[in-house]
Amino acid sequence: IAMEYITATDEMAEAIYHIIHTTVQAVYPKYYPKEVAAFFCSHHSKEHILDGIASGHMGVLRTGETIVGTGCFHENHITGLYVLPTCQKRGYGSYIMGCLEGEIAKKYRFAVLDASLPAVCLYERRGYKTTGHGIIELENDVKLVYEIMEKALS
Repeated sequence: IAMEYITATDEMAEAIYHIIHTTVQAVYPKYYPKEVAAFFCSHHSKEHILDGIASGHMGVLRTGETIVGTGCFHENHITGLYVLPTCQKRGYGSYIMGCLEGEIAKKYRFAVLDASLPAVCLYERRGYKTTGHGIIELENDVKLVYEIMEKALS
């Protein structure tokens, strides 16, 4: 089936919301306490998604008529990459990354991202290196730890 990465429109907001929330709820609890999944779900509200769409820097990956993944960037920072759990391990995330990196490379020499634990290996395989760590304090004394990674773009 052909893959197509296109700029997201407001009509796609519901599908994007579904992809992000389904992925976070299925994958993150394997790596993090429940408070982390709750944090990401509240962060990726419908309003936040509509802001991403309005920026012109949020896209969706379609296979046929089905939206299976989404990606977003701001300046040279990849701010989100989600692929439905049932569609993972098929190269969709790498395809979206290639599209995001291509857009960023038009203006910047480096791409930067904050990697959740489940995604670090994907990014390392693409040539990203960890340059630091971030910590966000959540409720119940839970800490969300993530890797700050970057890659030189040719």
